[in-house]
Amino acid sequence: MGRAFEYRRAAKEKRWDKMSKIFPKLTRAITVAVKESGPDPEINSKLRAAIQNAKEENMPKENIDSAIKRASNKDLKDFEKITYEGKGPYGVLIIIECATDNPTRTTANIKSYFNKSNGLLVPPGSIDYMFKRKSVFTIRKKPDLDLENLELSLIDYGLEKIESNKEKLIISGDFKNFGSLNKEINKNELTIIKSQLKRIPNTPIGFNEEQLKEIEIMLDKVQEDDDVQAVFTNIL
Repeated sequence: MGRAFEYRRAAKEKRWDKMSKIFPKLTRAITVAVKESGPDPEINSKLRAAIQNAKEENMPKENIDSAIKRASNKDLKDFEKITYEGKGPYGVLIIIECATDNPTRTTANIKSYFNKSNGLLVPPGSIDYMFKRKSVFTIRKKPDLDLENLELSLIDYGLEKIESNKEKLIISGDFKNFGSLNKEINKNELTIIKSQLKRIPNTPIGFNEEQLKEIEIMLDKVQEDDDVQAVFTNIL
């Protein structure tokens, strides 16, 4: 078939592999949001964010609608949200947010990732205070956007910082203002590419290339777990 065919096939396989890993996580995020606050994205900011993130990852609309419909079924088992804290290779601080229908399985898996990497889980709250929780929105930048007016319109809704480059804006505020910021950004008719509740380290630490390779091996294993929704570290 030739190299061009092999390249296209390899690209497709890589895309399918990514979809097979990311779509279950996106579906679970939608399910958790619906279970928490209902199936209407107009009044459920977390669901609206989950849908936005799913669209950004090219999740088909029928998959999104199916996930919302399934999550609306009262007979569907609820997912429990669990946050794990630990120290990985070279003392890197790691916070892992999970959504699971089987906490025993999830805890065993997370423990194994730390144990196999010479790390350890620590009690809840041991390192959480070393991170700030923030609402972070990635926005597609419009050519005629007036940043000063945007800042004035968002400041009463929890805006703390706007970062700008040629194509995107990064809007951030306290995590408690996620819903109000999300709503006001939409009122300004801006396209939200991604919405996140992030944990940002107070004191990021640098690691050398060899150390980072070992740390990333562990983090890759963690992120492949279907129960894991988000992973945060203090890596600079």
